[in-house]
Amino acid sequence: MRRLRSALAVVGTALGVVLLLAALPWLRGEDPAVTVFRALYAERTRDPAVVEDLRRQLDLPDGPVAGAWQWLTRAVRGDLGTSWVDRTPVAPEVLRAVGVSAGLAGAAVVVALAVAVVLLVPATTAAVRRGRPPGGWARGVPTVLAAVPEVVLGVVLLAVVAVQWRWTPTSGWGSPGQVVLPALALGVPSGGLLARVLGTTVTGALAEPWVRTARINGAGTAAVTRSVLRRAVAVAAPQVALLGVGVLGSAVAVEQLFAVPGAGRTALRAVLALDLPLLQGCVLALVLLGLLVGLAGGLTHRWLLRGTAGAGELPMPVPVEARRTAVPLLTAGLLLAVVLVGSLRGGGEVVLADRLAAPGWTHPLGADAVGRDVLARFAAGALLTVGTGAAVTALATALALLVAATARDTRPGVPDVLNALPGVLVGVVLVAVTGPGLVPAALGVLAVAWVPLAVHGRTLVVQGLEGAPVRAAVLAGAGRWVALRDHVLPGVVGPLARHALARVPSVSLALAALSFLGLGAATDSPEWGAMLAEGLPYLQRAPWVAAAPVVGLLLLGLVAGTATAPRRR
Repeated sequence: MRRLRSALAVVGTALGVVLLLAALPWLRGEDPAVTVFRALYAERTRDPAVVEDLRRQLDLPDGPVAGAWQWLTRAVRGDLGTSWVDRTPVAPEVLRAVGVSAGLAGAAVVVALAVAVVLLVPATTAAVRRGRPPGGWARGVPTVLAAVPEVVLGVVLLAVVAVQWRWTPTSGWGSPGQVVLPALALGVPSGGLLARVLGTTVTGALAEPWVRTARINGAGTAAVTRSVLRRAVAVAAPQVALLGVGVLGSAVAVEQLFAVPGAGRTALRAVLALDLPLLQGCVLALVLLGLLVGLAGGLTHRWLLRGTAGAGELPMPVPVEARRTAVPLLTAGLLLAVVLVGSLRGGGEVVLADRLAAPGWTHPLGADAVGRDVLARFAAGALLTVGTGAAVTALATALALLVAATARDTRPGVPDVLNALPGVLVGVVLVAVTGPGLVPAALGVLAVAWVPLAVHGRTLVVQGLEGAPVRAAVLAGAGRWVALRDHVLPGVVGPLARHALARVPSVSLALAALSFLGLGAATDSPEWGAMLAEGLPYLQRAPWVAAAPVVGLLLLGLVAGTATAPRRR
């Protein structure tokens, strides 16, 4: 019965996402025909006759129920409607954009695999030869690479490789040279994350008894290394699939940065142009692609496990004691010190005489395009970026705790379906309904930020319910909620709060990504994502304008990566 409820929850959530997408044109709270009129004739006063003519031309239903049903029935047949702006069929444009995104994702996966192999194989071989877990560099390098935000790495590659050295084109798509930088921007952090995930499983596998038995019986280093790596890949295959979904989500900002005409950039263009049918088609394609990648990860997981443990089940990794590290605290302390120094410099007033001034005594980090002190704006932006991220994380934690308290087992459910949706993509869809702004962007990030916390909390609650104190309380006549309140939740709140604290930087990075895309904070805001977008036009003439938010986001990513990284000894 529980398995049936779990399956119904998963199917119901997936259908709910599709229905929400189908009703998108009506969620804005206005007649879709009026939305089309505003998109086409922004400067004209509304003309009822023109509005009705547009309704007839585009065959727009009168209500959300009829509209959702019409869109769904047509989508099943491959008809995604007509663009409100270009008046052309949406399906061919979506297929072309998805093809570009798939090509970019494929190139990024190749880069990620190459990075993971270079980091993991030598470290595993050395660990098997020594009979000890991989050394510190084998954990530290993947953690640092995984912590680099994709858009930040993209900006650095653009400034150095394309602008300064002129080795590759700065933008566009079609030639091999135009693939290199966006593939590196997406693939290098993903490769670090992949090596980190696999390295954790390698460490656990090396601690299992069969490794020592194989070595005693004369198995060679190469043979044992292959078995350990196969073990690691088999266990981590579903997480690797989620990594592919993450690449699709991160590609939105990277495609915008390098002007790659993929599905993410097309969806962003559709939001800004109020072309909701085009947005519906792009989001539907990306969601389906993400679900297919997740399914492929599960199938690969089962195929790799076949025959690896005889007739029995593959044993769980042997837990290895975790070791604390001071890197997150030191990085956060450095960031805080810079912010405090910048806060003492005032509000960054406009001084046109200092326009694009280079770093010096007057402006330690230089001045921007209107002469504002970059260090002062950097400090003010920290309050917006990190402060909003902390508020969103607090709300996500409260929501996750409520969801986890209702859990009865760890079978897949609503959180597992929502976990397949990239956070930036959800933010893009929400902003299409509400309009750009920091609050809508925060709500979009919140829509998925609670999911990993809920999954963690669900596991803790189920483990607590199976404990002896709860069983004794139930035998004494206590109900489920009394047992939860007195015996389970006190042991859940602490670990969940620590998990949430470690996720504040990653939530802040998601908000910065939406501001970079022009969907979050206003373009003249000191929020770090908006500052980065504002500084891009001056990369060649005044790179220091973009350098401050790049360093801030890089340090924020390092805090996020090292605070949540698994560490072994």
